[in-house]
Parts: sequence; C-alpha cells; structure tokens
Amino acid sequence: MSTPWWLVLAKVLAVFAFLVLTVLFAIVIERKVLARMQMRPGPNRVGPKGWLQSLADGIKLALKEDIVPAGVDRAIYVMAPVISTVPAITAFAVIPFGPEVSILGHRTDLQLADLPIAVLFILAMSSIGVYGIILAGWSSGSPYPLLGGIRSTAQVISYEVAMGLSFASVFLYAGTMSTSSIVAAQDRIWFAFLLLPSFMVYLTAMVGETNRAPFDLPEAEGELVGGFHTEYSSLKFALFFLAEYINITTVSALAVTLFFGGWHAPFPLNLWAGANQGWWPLLWFTAKVWGFIFMYIWLRATLPRLRYDQFMALGWKILIPVALLWVLLAAVMRSLGNEGYQHWEAVLIAISTLTTLLVLAVLHRRFSAVNTVPDEPASEPVVASEGSFPTPPLPQRNSPRVKEDVNG
Repeated sequence: MSTPWWLVLAKVLAVFAFLVLTVLFAIVIERKVLARMQMRPGPNRVGPKGWLQSLADGIKLALKEDIVPAGVDRAIYVMAPVISTVPAITAFAVIPFGPEVSILGHRTDLQLADLPIAVLFILAMSSIGVYGIILAGWSSGSPYPLLGGIRSTAQVISYEVAMGLSFASVFLYAGTMSTSSIVAAQDRIWFAFLLLPSFMVYLTAMVGETNRAPFDLPEAEGELVGGFHTEYSSLKFALFFLAEYINITTVSALAVTLFFGGWHAPFPLNLWAGANQGWWPLLWFTAKVWGFIFMYIWLRATLPRLRYDQFMALGWKILIPVALLWVLLAAVMRSLGNEGYQHWEAVLIAISTLTTLLVLAVLHRRFSAVNTVPDEPASEPVVASEGSFPTPPLPQRNSPRVKEDVNG
C-alpha cells in the first residue's frame, strides 16, 4: 500500500522541524554547558534563564545588514551557503527514527525514505557539502577565506576515507547498506561492542568531518581569521552556521544507527516488552543522539586545537591503516562465524577491546611525548659598553664549527 502524499509531506516537515529545533537547543545548551564547565555564567538574559538566546541570535542575524564585498563572484557567493545547507538536511531523510507506527489509521515507518544504499547516500550528501565550503572560500575574492576553504576541504576529504572504511565492517555484519536493516541487525548486540575499533575510528572521523574542536582548524582565528566564511554576514552566515549544527546532528544520528542499535531501547529498558514498540523508540533515538551532541560539547570544553600536520597525520597514518586492518580481521571473524564456529561473537568482542586499547596506547604515546631539546651550554653574559646596545648571543655560538670558523 502506497503512503498518501499528505503523510509524506508531514514526515518531511517533521524531519525539518526536528533538525531546526535540535540546532536551536544545541546552541544554547552548548553555551550553558561550556559556561558550567569553565565556571562562568552562560546565557541568562533572553527568555527564562536564557533559553531563548539562540532564537534571539537567529533573529539578530536575519535583521543584520547583508554586506557583499567588492570583487566577489556574486552567483557562486550566494549559492555556496545553500550548497552547504541543503545536503546537510537531505542526508537526514534516510535515518530511521523508529519502527512502524499508526498515524491516522495509516501504517508507516518513522523514516522518510528507506534506500537499499542509504549509507552511501549519506556519504554522497556530505561530499556535495564540501563544494559549498570550497566555493565559499573561492568566490569571496580574498586569500584568507580561500586558504580556509582549501584547508577545510582537505580535512573533510581525508576523514571521509577513514569514515567510509569504518562503515565496511558494519556492512559485513549487517549484510546490507540500508539503515533500517542495519538497525534491525542490532536487535541483540550493538555493533559498538562487536566492532569497537570501527566505532572509535568513526567517532574520530565524525568530529574531523564536521570541523569541530579539537579539529576546528579551518577556523583557526590566529591564522585564517574565520575560515571559509570570513566574508559572509547576515542570513548567508546563518546558513553556514545552521549547516554545521545539522551536520553534527546527522553524523550523531548515523553513529546511533550504525553502532548503537538505532531506535532500540538500551539495557535494562529493553527487558520491557513494549520498549521497542509504538512511539517509545523515538525517545530512545533522540536521547542517544543528544548523548553524542553532548560529547561534541565536552570535547570543545576540554581539548586544545591540534596542529594541522598532527591532524592530517592522525587521519592518513593512523586511522586509515587501523580501519583497513580491522576490516580484514572482521572479515575473517565473520567467515568463521558463517562456518559455524562457536563463541565467535565473544571472541570478536575480546579482540575488538584489545585492538582498541592497543591503538589508544599508541595514540597516547604519540601525542603526549614531549620533544626534548638537549640543554645548550650556558653562554657568557653580554656586557654592554657605554653608549652601545646589548646584543644577545647568536644561536649555536658555542658550537665547534663556529669556533673553527672564528679561529681560521
């Protein structure tokens, strides 16, 4: 039985309203949580205890003057924010919110579209969003937005490779790329436990993909002013801001769908027979998504920004090799399970845990090591003669080569 048009339209509006409300609440909650963690007052003026601050900021952005710098490519300059925002919203169409429910006598899934290649559709939408970033930097006619756009594009493309490899093991165990079927395959054990290394790689890649702290390198204020959207104002800047937070919501929902059982109730709520029926799964799904959004806020409050070379090395030299090796190992374990070997799931969980701990140990050793420089011999103090300005000693003044050159 086909779904009536008004029900499809209602689900489209519901998904859009969910994303917009999530962005509004995420902004004010982020500011309040950051203030709490940093022991300072957060938004507390606009609305009851400051809860309308993000709405007021949105209205302020809409009423601000739209300044267009001279020398921009006007058509691309205007289209770039739209190119970033529309794919971010569209990608959420294939995320399942819950099981089949009854709406005004019609049975329908709590999902806008169930595609057989839904995960690839999400990757395609995120790739299209990259065009909005690079075109925004190029069309602004300024070197700093262009550098920020190039840096952001390199960052997103690099971490999309690791993200795609982390999906491969999920496809192996679910046997499908459909998001609803992947959720159904996690009715007993969530893939976050079976495929912990893949989940950790995706967790890191999704933060890098969305340009958030500690990977917010395209917006390094001391280097590139504001990144690719430096020359934007008013509603155009608001669209980039909206796209960023919608992308955060999308990758969080995808993490829930692929690794945390989707709309399935967590333990011990799943012991209740009706926990995964009706409208209750919508509550579990939303709570899981907000758990990942809180993780974004926590990371921003606690971790400093990485250097760009460290960040790219993490993606290409660590995440991608780890994801490749884990896909091979997971394929072997999956084959053993298909051959009827007993307790293969318990063995896989143990191997996943050990692999993750080993990778974390390597990362800790790599990023916490301090490059120590050997102590140089103390140089003689410089005494300034009368009427002269003291000059500090030059580097390597006391090295043997310098002494040989001086002595002839």
